[in-house]
Amino acid sequence: MKVLGIVVEYNPFHNGHLYHLERAKEKVNPDFTVAVMSGNFTQRGEPTIVDKYARAEIALSLGIDIVFELPFVYATQDAGGFAFGAIGILHRSGVVTDIVFGSESSDEEFLKAIAGILHEQPWRYQEILHIKLKQGLSFPNARKEALFEYVKEKKILDPERVRNIEKSNDILGIEYVKSILRYGSKVRFHTIKRVGAEYNDGSFKGKLSSATAIRRMIKEDNFEKAKEALPEKSSEILEREFKAGRGPVFWSDLDRLFLYRFRLMDRDDFKRIYGFVEGLDKRFYEFSKKAKNIQEFIEMVKAKRFTYSRLRRMMLYVLFEVTKEFMEDVNAYGPQYIRVLGFTEKGRELLGFMKKKVSIPIITTPSMYEKFLQDEELQINEELYKKMFLYDIKASDIYSILYPSENNREGNNDFKRKILMI
Repeated sequence: MKVLGIVVEYNPFHNGHLYHLERAKEKVNPDFTVAVMSGNFTQRGEPTIVDKYARAEIALSLGIDIVFELPFVYATQDAGGFAFGAIGILHRSGVVTDIVFGSESSDEEFLKAIAGILHEQPWRYQEILHIKLKQGLSFPNARKEALFEYVKEKKILDPERVRNIEKSNDILGIEYVKSILRYGSKVRFHTIKRVGAEYNDGSFKGKLSSATAIRRMIKEDNFEKAKEALPEKSSEILEREFKAGRGPVFWSDLDRLFLYRFRLMDRDDFKRIYGFVEGLDKRFYEFSKKAKNIQEFIEMVKAKRFTYSRLRRMMLYVLFEVTKEFMEDVNAYGPQYIRVLGFTEKGRELLGFMKKKVSIPIITTPSMYEKFLQDEELQINEELYKKMFLYDIKASDIYSILYPSENNREGNNDFKRKILMI
């Protein structure tokens, strides 16, 4: 039995995603296809344009058999944490045999070689990395320069190719492969040459526009134009959600929540939050008192060493009180459960196989999550399991506040919504 796994955000599901899904199926010829999908917040530190249930419904309607939710604590991390969580779910499902991801280079051997260095962490590589960090480079740039010098010294790869690893899909692909190595997983990986606009290209380019450009068009009240880049089913469900007042949701909708939270905190409070280094606690503390909105705030805080995405993620960590100690455990132990958002009739069959294979809980009914703590055969860190799952619940509760319609802003949505069956 072949089971294809893919990792997605679908924010929203567009024509490029459909192309990727169809090519992935052609490459693997799977019996089943599953997707690990970010919940209501993304790696860019932003809320999704519509909630995870609507996006899962689109995915199930367009060729996915089961949609698993990538927990909030992984969905809102950098490429390394994001990949570690997603691959952890696919690996621990016990059934996934192959994964396929988009790649600008589409050179599987090259990506595997780089991932191997990062996984093994040779002493000489670590030494060079330490020097680059002391020179003031950001971690991504220091790592790239350290890799460049290491492979040049060892004469094992073309160093110029290493220096040119700048595209988002190759960076994430390396992290997927590194995570496969870290878990000791037997899952095979494959790449598909990326087509269309870059993921962060804000200019609308018709049928193969990026998710960033599509969201911008929607924000500018030009949904009709944005439909050119969307499969019909995706357009249909997005339009339904917008009319019901359950979207569109944007980062700017978090405006007052962020400033309210930041102004309650002192510098020591910021220091306890994951990711706060190099005086950022001082910058957050001081500029939260001066900024009139979050766009102004992030422009004030921005420094050369920090990308906007990283700062937005850190803003979310503050809002949700994500501590350093907790995230260290998150990134040491991996996912402690598999949350199923929905499945097709075909996917139901695969869930039956999974239940015989997994050693962590498969959560289909959120209100029953505590019952798994009584199962002594499951291999989980109980405290981490509960905290990780409750962050998903909090994320949904905060997200519901952002809905355009007040009628949809009740909390506890994860306990009220039924699993999707298509």
